[in-house]
Amino acid sequence: MKKIGLSVCYDTKNFGSQLQVLATVKKIEELGYQTGIIRYKKTMSLRFVLQSLPRVFNSYFIRNKITHMNRRRAIRQHPEIAEKVRIRDRRFRRFVDENFHNLSEPYAGWNQLVKKSAQDFDAFLCGSDQLWLPSNLGSHFYTLEYAPDDKPKIAYATSFGVSQIPWYQKRRTAAYLNRFQSLSTREVAGSRMIRELTQREAPVVCDPTLLFDAAEWDEMIPRRVVIDEPYIFAYFLGTNPVHREAAEELRKQTGLRIVTCPFLDNYVESDRQFGDVQLFDMDSADFVNLIRNAAYVLTDSFHGSVFSILYHKQFITFNRFLEGSNSRNSRIDSLCAILGLGERRYDGDITVIDREIAYERVDERIAGLRESSIDYLKGALDAVE
Repeated sequence: MKKIGLSVCYDTKNFGSQLQVLATVKKIEELGYQTGIIRYKKTMSLRFVLQSLPRVFNSYFIRNKITHMNRRRAIRQHPEIAEKVRIRDRRFRRFVDENFHNLSEPYAGWNQLVKKSAQDFDAFLCGSDQLWLPSNLGSHFYTLEYAPDDKPKIAYATSFGVSQIPWYQKRRTAAYLNRFQSLSTREVAGSRMIRELTQREAPVVCDPTLLFDAAEWDEMIPRRVVIDEPYIFAYFLGTNPVHREAAEELRKQTGLRIVTCPFLDNYVESDRQFGDVQLFDMDSADFVNLIRNAAYVLTDSFHGSVFSILYHKQFITFNRFLEGSNSRNSRIDSLCAILGLGERRYDGDITVIDREIAYERVDERIAGLRESSIDYLKGALDAVE
């Protein structure tokens, strides 16, 4: 049985990332291949320093680092919150231990990654998530630059996360893209950028979480009641106060309590008081169940939107990022456009959440996209000799 090495973001503290890895592994193994999630442990060396040096001048990378440092600093100032966040971090790690039994041995340093992965795997796949963000270019891992030239390299639903590649990264981006034998992306904008950079056509395929329907997710993530009453699940990763105000408005209209899980990507001071139930002791399975059982879902999260759609929820999706050439809203744009759900984008009127969603038609569109996506993945894997 051929073994596929996966460059995926499995150990991040993000519910959607862990769930898309779970779906990726399951689908590839269903198609008859063995998988191994590659564990790359960076070590300090001259090569590592030289590889990482461009990141010092990468504005995307610097901004992300500043955001994360500010979050950690703010949380440390509130010991009671810091302890709750540590509890949630432990739940993230436990989910990895319980669900990912296909981890490779740790490859310590670039040279060992190159040598050992070539020995251990017959082909390599990266995806999904925003692995090709401009801020990630300097890592060289999610771009499969460590993989040998003579072994197949596959991108499944890999996302750039932005609608434009910075001009100073275009040459290096085209170089790593051209090493892939099979290219696909999760967004229309990503397909366009690949065509502009490489003159190759890359199909738009669905996020791995959409490769399975609700009944199949019920088998992967057993049903469990997290909150034993009707509620509004307000899952916000961004910082926009308008989104919280819309949730409060819906709370007043419905009389339902708001459930949140705060301080994931950002520290938002007002979130200390936002929501009637603030959850920290939860994992990715609880995240799915919170959406399954919610009366309403308000979210600025891609995967929050995906699972709301899979479970036929009354939901509204908010833009997490300001619009512009470097906006990271393109994945939400594509999802809503492909599934005909543009009206579920927040436009200032929270009452639209009660409008009926033609989920029968949405399900038909998902089924067609799912079929073509599986065909792409099967074809790419079948090319592995």
